[in-house]
Amino acid sequence: MQIDNLTIENVLPADIERRSFEIITKELAEKGLAVDPRYEHIVKRCIHTSADFEYAESLYFSEGVEAAIGQALRDGCYIITDTKMAQSGINKTRLEKYGTEVLCYISDPEVAEAAKARGLTRSYISMEKALQLGKPVIFAVGNAPTALLSIIRLHEETGFTPVAVIGVPVGFVNVEASKELLIASGLPCIVNRGRKGGSNIAACIVNAIQYRL
Repeated sequence: MQIDNLTIENVLPADIERRSFEIITKELAEKGLAVDPRYEHIVKRCIHTSADFEYAESLYFSEGVEAAIGQALRDGCYIITDTKMAQSGINKTRLEKYGTEVLCYISDPEVAEAAKARGLTRSYISMEKALQLGKPVIFAVGNAPTALLSIIRLHEETGFTPVAVIGVPVGFVNVEASKELLIASGLPCIVNRGRKGGSNIAACIVNAIQYRL
């Protein structure tokens, strides 16, 4: 079937994802976008999630970060997200086998009360809960730059160092600066530079890594 030079492909439901990645691979080559083979699976999944090829150029990976995340997932760590959407988007079936849990404190009454009392966002306060967990932590932040600022402050003031920070908040206010501060902090991280990102991107990065375990 065709309309206005667009063709409807006859693709079985089970083959849609495979076909999508074939198209992504083809168009990356056509656009002349070279992707580091070490991170190709992550970059392609971000493009698959967003249909935005800019991720081929804007994603930053600190040295060894993917291996560290993969090992922590296998060892049974905690993943803390800044939104329920990111928490929901992470595939938990495989992670549960390793004892890894995905947590989000954004709706925690204690977090809401502390945020109001201190004049800070709930996202900022919810990151502090990581100090109470007693296990390695991966942060997956797709919405709130204040969450990244909280993680950086925790590191500077307490020495707390997460396994990694996936820092891909989307938006306009403090988004770009918070990402650059995260990179400059030296914390292990995956960051999408610029304004783009989102909870779906944070989740898909976690999924891209766990699917390779």
